[in-house]
Amino acid sequence: MDQEKPQCQYKDPENYNCSCEANESGLCFWHDPSTNKKGPEIKQALEEYAKSGGLLRGISLKRANLKEIDLVNHNKKAGYDFSYADLYRADLEGAHLFNITFNHASLMKTDLRYANLNCASLQQANLLGVRWSQSKVENLRIGKKLKQEYLAHQALKDKNLTQAHDYFEQAEEIYRDLRKHAEREGIFAMAGEFIQKELTMRRMQLPKFSTKRLTSKVIDLFCGYGEAPVRIIGISILIIICCAFIYAMTGLNYQGDIQTFDSSASFTDNFSLYLSCLYYSVVTFTTLGYGDFTPVGISRTVAAVEAFTGSFTIALFVVVFVKKMTR
Repeated sequence: MDQEKPQCQYKDPENYNCSCEANESGLCFWHDPSTNKKGPEIKQALEEYAKSGGLLRGISLKRANLKEIDLVNHNKKAGYDFSYADLYRADLEGAHLFNITFNHASLMKTDLRYANLNCASLQQANLLGVRWSQSKVENLRIGKKLKQEYLAHQALKDKNLTQAHDYFEQAEEIYRDLRKHAEREGIFAMAGEFIQKELTMRRMQLPKFSTKRLTSKVIDLFCGYGEAPVRIIGISILIIICCAFIYAMTGLNYQGDIQTFDSSASFTDNFSLYLSCLYYSVVTFTTLGYGDFTPVGISRTVAAVEAFTGSFTIALFVVVFVKKMTR
């Protein structure tokens, strides 16, 4: 009776198993990192393996010569899944990778020049040192955070500041490379997202309680480093509402009568007062200043600060909005 052939022992973190025949290492040819995959025959062999339905997740393709390979899952809705695969320094120049999945894969220093990566998923993949020149990256999905970001935040929890700083620096480099490539390709919306994340990673490398880090955080909250004009509108509305509440508590002068919040007054009267304060807050923020209401006491300081903030914020909104619309 023929002895049963051993099965590949590969099992990824999501419990996918390989059913191919194992070699002496206990892994199949594709999942064994010690097998040489630099030869010219690897390209055709991988295409055939993918078409036959073999498990592509976790395969080892370090330094593999896959130039101009066709890994598009033709006539299928889902692309090939190379999650957890190791493509360190693999040559994928000019490769056809439409709708492919590289989640959690290692693409460190992979050559993706001229490759078609439209609709590809690279969530939590290691993208450090990837060569992106002339590659197509429309609708590229990299997730909310890079792998290095998750590792950096974990290092912060472990109080390993040196390791966290290194990971944030790597993440900044990856976002910078992606941003530059998106700009060259004319995908400015994507470039805008990447520059926000790039500058966020740079901020995370600064001392926690430094003035530079605080300033960077304020700029991010206020306008997303110049890429989020909607944030300015939100901040403006918040300032107007908060200042209106302060005016209601500290008082405004209307035709010689000081109007302030009165706990003994009815809800209707106090609400009418708040609407008047809201009106005054709007005209102060926009520096219109009709003069029907005038501040008294502490309200003067609040009005001065609001007027200054309003003039600055409106100018900032115009700059950011024009920048976004003229790309």
